[in-house]
Amino acid sequence: MLPKQELPAFATPAQQTKIIHEIAALLTGRGWLLASAESCTGGLVAAACTDVAGSSLWFERGLVCYSNAAKTELLGVPAALIERHGAVSDAVVRAMAEGALAHSRAQVSLAVTGIAGPAGGSADKPVGTVWFGWCVAGQTEAQRCRFDGDRSAVRAQATLHALRELARRLAAPPALT
Repeated sequence: MLPKQELPAFATPAQQTKIIHEIAALLTGRGWLLASAESCTGGLVAAACTDVAGSSLWFERGLVCYSNAAKTELLGVPAALIERHGAVSDAVVRAMAEGALAHSRAQVSLAVTGIAGPAGGSADKPVGTVWFGWCVAGQTEAQRCRFDGDRSAVRAQATLHALRELARRLAAPPALT
């Protein structure tokens, strides 16, 4: 069984905007750009970022790669990797995050792939399972979460989690080795 997300699942628009402003300050302070690669969130992360005026200073691009073919064609995720692990997996979300960097001018990326429902889940990957990937300071990290609710709720929670965790990672980037 996957652990449930422990942070508050939903944010008010003002709270989400505050997170975006924090991300903006952390990125612009370093002269970095952000790229996103989204599957189950369908561009909600990019929309949240670009809802904030001035985002062109730090948001480079957002790629919605919903199909497996799009993940391969636009992000360079090997088809064999998707076939071996499934689109909703640690390996694929890491490849998506790294592909977003490789196919952009950004220095930071985030990726999201999951099963928003209502169909598509399995015993191993139930509806609400979402994988996240972040590339910050040369390090790629991935995390799996499980969210409750309908399709819209899963997507909203995934968007918020991706942004909260990006802000956290930017505030304390991993040490380069």
